Amino acid sequence: VQNIYYTVRDSYQGFFNYQALWHKLSQEFTIASADAYAIESINSKQKSFQQTLRNIGFNVHLKPYIQRADGSAKGDWDVGIAIDMMDAAARKEIDKLVLLSGDGDFDRLLQRISRGNSKDTIVYGVPKLTAASLVNAAAEFRPIDKTLLMPR
Repeated sequence: VQNIYYTVRDSYQGFFNYQALWHKLSQEFTIASADAYAIESINSKQKSFQQTLRNIGFNVHLKPYIQRADGSAKGDWDVGIAIDMMDAAARKEIDKLVLLSGDGDFDRLLQRISRGNSKDTIVYGVPKLTAASLVNAAAEFRPIDKTLLMPR
């Protein structure tokens, strides 16, 4: 959630519209499950946003934000996302998996899902910030564009 927030904000000076994504996907597919990964926050706006995601239909997974002694921070969901996608790919009733990311680290995951489970994958990402390896690993790449932004 945070990565998409910053990527879309910095690229389009706007905000990603999760409701629009849900609407678009639910018109094309039956949504078996939808997961959103975020960092825990005491901020009331963040808590409200996470509840909005739940109200749309997302399962919101939260992880604590870790501040290291050296001043660096950690809040990475890559392994959790990979495990959940592999579990979803193993389900017989699921034939497509959708990933909202531009992170090239997921390219091998998508290759494995496609090869090992014969499932199609769709990636939504900001075109100029999505790794070419991720675009190439997906069965389909869909750019995040103005149709997926909050109205101004």
